[in-house]
Amino acid sequence: MNWIKSVTLVCSLWAGGALAQIPNNSPYDYVNRLTPFRWEDSSHYGFFRRSTTSNNSESVLTNVKTGRAYIKQVGVPLAKAISISKNGDVHINARDGKQEIVLRGMQNTTLSPDSTHLAYTKDGNLFLYNIERRENKQLTSDGASSIYNGWSSWIYNEEILGRGMNYRAFWWSPDSRKIAFMHFDDTEVPIHYMAQDTGQHVNQIAIRYPLPGDKNPEVKVGIYSLEADKIKWADYNSKEDQYFGQPIWTPESDELYVQWLNRGQDSLIISAIDPLTGDKRSIYTETQKTWIALDQEDKIQFLSQRKQFLLLSDRTGYMHVYLYDRDGNLIRPLTQGDWNVKSIDMIQEKDGLMYITGNRENSTRDDLYKVELKNGNIQRLTFGDYTHKTNLSPDGKYFITNYSNYNTPERAAVLDNKGKIIRELADSKGKDYDRLVGKASYSEVQRFRTSDGFDLPARISFPANLDKNRKHGLMVLIYGGPNAGTVRDGFQGGFGDPMADTVNMIRVQIDHRGSGHFGKVGQNYMHRNLGDWEVKDYAFVVEEIKKKYPFIDPQYVGIRGFSYGGYITIMAMLKAPETFKSGVAGGSVTDWRFYDSAYTERFMDTPRENPEGYFTSSTLNYASNLQGKLLLNQGTMDDNVHMRNTIRLVDALQEARKQFELMLYPGAAHGWFYLHNKAAHFREMEAEFTEKYMKP
Repeated sequence: MNWIKSVTLVCSLWAGGALAQIPNNSPYDYVNRLTPFRWEDSSHYGFFRRSTTSNNSESVLTNVKTGRAYIKQVGVPLAKAISISKNGDVHINARDGKQEIVLRGMQNTTLSPDSTHLAYTKDGNLFLYNIERRENKQLTSDGASSIYNGWSSWIYNEEILGRGMNYRAFWWSPDSRKIAFMHFDDTEVPIHYMAQDTGQHVNQIAIRYPLPGDKNPEVKVGIYSLEADKIKWADYNSKEDQYFGQPIWTPESDELYVQWLNRGQDSLIISAIDPLTGDKRSIYTETQKTWIALDQEDKIQFLSQRKQFLLLSDRTGYMHVYLYDRDGNLIRPLTQGDWNVKSIDMIQEKDGLMYITGNRENSTRDDLYKVELKNGNIQRLTFGDYTHKTNLSPDGKYFITNYSNYNTPERAAVLDNKGKIIRELADSKGKDYDRLVGKASYSEVQRFRTSDGFDLPARISFPANLDKNRKHGLMVLIYGGPNAGTVRDGFQGGFGDPMADTVNMIRVQIDHRGSGHFGKVGQNYMHRNLGDWEVKDYAFVVEEIKKKYPFIDPQYVGIRGFSYGGYITIMAMLKAPETFKSGVAGGSVTDWRFYDSAYTERFMDTPRENPEGYFTSSTLNYASNLQGKLLLNQGTMDDNVHMRNTIRLVDALQEARKQFELMLYPGAAHGWFYLHNKAAHFREMEAEFTEKYMKP
């Protein structure tokens, strides 16, 4: 299939089934990617394709009730009154006799909900721009090299607010009359230096980076009122050792809900802040024996008509939804059981309904459910033994699902909110699928039960034309961090040439007990003990796989991972050398004393509180155990997992007189895959290492 033929009408437009397939580079028409379907409005869904009559795009739209489809031409979009470029420049187009304005040097420029103002940061301060008056106002004045208003400290951007915020730490109120923001003081946070060696002299790059037990930034929460032209500070002591999660405005903009967490990260208090006075009232308190994650997205969602809110919490051992009133009184749990709610997708207050994605049926799959707010009655809306990726219509009456499992290529269908299939939309199978399926590369999802009752999931991938009469290597691909599972029961492979994967190797992804499949119950095993259960569970599954498939050569079992996966790769090589014979580790933590405070202390507490755990979780203390072939990779400008992690392991291995391989990538941060030549170099090097040490 080539691009000219990339749009295939599965059935006539008037029958309503139109599918755009994205071509692959294979000589076979095996399995094709499906162009995403989207909702145009509550009554029409469709997809974009290249126009057959012009240079513009066109949208193929279908009426969800009648199935009747039509073509809508998509021209060049009209120029926006305000546009923000990737470099932060803001263009305000000419209108009402006023000339165009270009504003430069602004960070994280954010338009107010009513489109009358812009908020942004610059040089550590928060600013406000009045679009109508074209006036700029500086809201704070103490910004400095280590003091930031509305701009996040490194530790908050990485571990709490999230990289998606791009260091933004301010939030407009729904009524556009107030701005909540965080004020950070990094003055006492230790500095980590990175050597940028690109010229005659080395440039030292400084980053405020707290290690476990170090001083964290001092943080306070401010609220600026446009009407009063004043800042009110929420009633917290900035000197206290604490963390603040993302604040959430009520729909009425009359209160700001602030998430407060102690330094030990096991006690959460959510308070409602009065924006006029800064006074707070406690709404919700939660304590756990291990930790509470503050980076849960959409932890709080408000019901504006009922003066209630929904709260996501894993306090019972699994992530579930709870309904509270605005005074913090629990009305009822809306979901329960030994499964996890993944997300709250839509709330329909008028109908008393909530739509969620969860894994009640199987932890390797996602399903869409409808929950009644009045009693918590729950109905599964998706179907079959598939994992579903769903997209609700704006009114919630219908949804589109893309569904598959490990032996069923992706399909798409539209259903109503009772779970009835309205029509099938697409099937990614190509014309050569049935002919090749018995010979092509394929995957299986299996479970392996531990002696203490955990059914660990694994996805095993086999090459094309598998010869079971010869020996094959096994490559274990892992990440391994807490609540970061990778095993999914969905179709993989086939977008390239399904017959090209003839390498003499089996690949497997494995998830351990703390990966999220078993909720917080499983994660709690990792508390104060990182690197232990991960390796035990991985080694157990590999040994079971070797028993089940005797054509796997036990002398050619490799493991590969990056970041936390690099850490586990090294620990597996050092703590289970009888199982893992070779490993490729990149960007690896090697000792948790060298990683950041918020992430590490969440699971390990501080080195003073848990000295034994820090000792047993350090790769440096097992260097003498290395028996297999180990390849270490590291970017020299990694501001996340610093290069010192790799260097300290190199030193320990050398002192133990152990041979290994090392590759540094100058100028690369936490990964080098965005650097074309370095990425190509790594692929070539890894392929050579794999060919040499991981294949019989």
